[in-house]
Amino acid sequence: MAELQTLTRADLCEAVLEEVGLSRQECSSLVERTLELIVESLEQGQTVKLSGFGVFQVREKSARMGRNPKTGEPAAINPRRVISFRASQIMKSRVHGATNGA
Repeated sequence: MAELQTLTRADLCEAVLEEVGLSRQECSSLVERTLELIVESLEQGQTVKLSGFGVFQVREKSARMGRNPKTGEPAAINPRRVISFRASQIMKSRVHGATNGA
């Protein structure tokens, strides 16, 4: 079985460098700013939709009672904001095709 690799910011910068031909510093700034814009939008509660990729959304989860899995005792879970990602149909098809050897 092949070892799984992680795509990093440096990998993204390198890919932009090869594709666009800007300087390494400009590519790094471009990737960093793009990611920062996504985070800023999510902080403000906005939905981020990247066509052909997917949708990032912030959801409000209300307080509820849960259970400590170790002891089984009831435990209060505080309200919080969570980020969810829903992949586009295009991405799902590509990933599904890749896992089936397509």
